[in-house]
Amino acid sequence: MPTVKDVVVKKPSEAEMAEAKSWPTWGCEASEFDWDYTQTETCLLIEGKVVVTDRPDSGESVSFAAGDMVVFPEGLACVWKVSAPVKKHYKFD
Repeated sequence: MPTVKDVVVKKPSEAEMAEAKSWPTWGCEASEFDWDYTQTETCLLIEGKVVVTDRPDSGESVSFAAGDMVVFPEGLACVWKVSAPVKKHYKFD
């Protein structure tokens, strides 16, 4: 089973940013919630700040913010802790 150590956070290239702008958007207010990835998700954060931890908690976490491109592996069970409202472009593989 994947963990937050398998989450990829990077600064996107110009081409990746251009492609991501054609994807749907999703947003949420500051909050905390459980999430299970049934597919691989790639997203580009437009706004916000998030820390994601494993579920159950392994003591590991990954953080990302506006401007980051993030890839979440299929099978990841995690908790999203949104400290600043999020808006993102996303796609599922």
